[in-house]
Amino acid sequence: MAVLTVVIAPDSFKGTARAGEAARAIADGWASVRPDDRLQLLPMADGGEGTLDAFETAVPGARRIPVEVQGPDNHSVASSWLLLPDGTGVVELANTSGLTLLDPLRPLDAHTLGFGQAIAAALDEGVVRLLLALGGSASTDGGAGALAALGALFVDATNRPIRLGNRGLGTLAKADLTRLRALPAGGAQILCDVSNPLLGVNGAAAVFGPQKGATAAQVAGLESNLTRLARLIRVDPSRAGAGAAGGTAFGLLAWGATLAPGAVAVGEALGVPAALAGASVLITGEGRFDAQSAAGKVPSYLLEQAAAAGVPAMLVAGGIEAETAEFAAAVSLTDLAGSSSAALADPLRYLHEAGAALARSCGG
Repeated sequence: MAVLTVVIAPDSFKGTARAGEAARAIADGWASVRPDDRLQLLPMADGGEGTLDAFETAVPGARRIPVEVQGPDNHSVASSWLLLPDGTGVVELANTSGLTLLDPLRPLDAHTLGFGQAIAAALDEGVVRLLLALGGSASTDGGAGALAALGALFVDATNRPIRLGNRGLGTLAKADLTRLRALPAGGAQILCDVSNPLLGVNGAAAVFGPQKGATAAQVAGLESNLTRLARLIRVDPSRAGAGAAGGTAFGLLAWGATLAPGAVAVGEALGVPAALAGASVLITGEGRFDAQSAAGKVPSYLLEQAAAAGVPAMLVAGGIEAETAEFAAAVSLTDLAGSSSAALADPLRYLHEAGAALARSCGG
């Protein structure tokens, strides 16, 4: 039996397994059937939750730098950012100002100040470039909190600083960005996986507000307040991606950061093209493979990369709700477990079984 080189590069299975855990479970399952194959684990991310974990696992010499920030509900959060050997800083919104840090949700008052504080800490450390991962936001503040931590001043008609969060934007009269800290020499790249504009029916409030706990009436208020912010900042609110993370991308664009498809940027940083050049098989995956997966998510990016390298790609997903004909094989954890609830209850077990099933499809 020929020895295969297998690149295992899943995204996180959100809420159930981190990308690194998923990669290891799939690898263990594969090895149980084909123990002689060479397995390379490249846990992936698209700029959302788990981006730090992906870089830490894949980049030798990456260092976690602890930082204490003001969380989205104003409580202190013990967080961290990642310093790569080349001087790049990776800062993740999810672990500084993310939705999972809230209970209960605060759709009007959650903010991104802590994310900005972590960015400021990376600048203090002297990073030469920033990668800013935007998934998992708790707020719809247009990035005002993050900009405030970086030196911006947002005031009301009496020249007093507005309160944090989207609610505060309702009293915004002036935005002064002249005191913003300088970008690092290599710039700042925003990693995100959505193309939504800031405003409108596809914007940050309408699409993502309900996910952050907003009612229909509150969504209208969120939209109105973001519109007020957009009038005072010289960034086109209709720009694709400006609505990412409750409009945090919009604020970072005002700082001078640039947008990049998260999966592409992470994949290039982790060396995915080089890994596939010597691979026999690629395995990727995510929690749910659906119509949105084709719009810049990890599996679609890796499918393209594998096709370019002439490598067959296989898919593991918690649930499969879209066509998988382009993959050489596809396995659903829900099908393996018999139900979605069973798969969610023990995801690592079924990820292991999925790895074994894929190995058997290769003649194991």
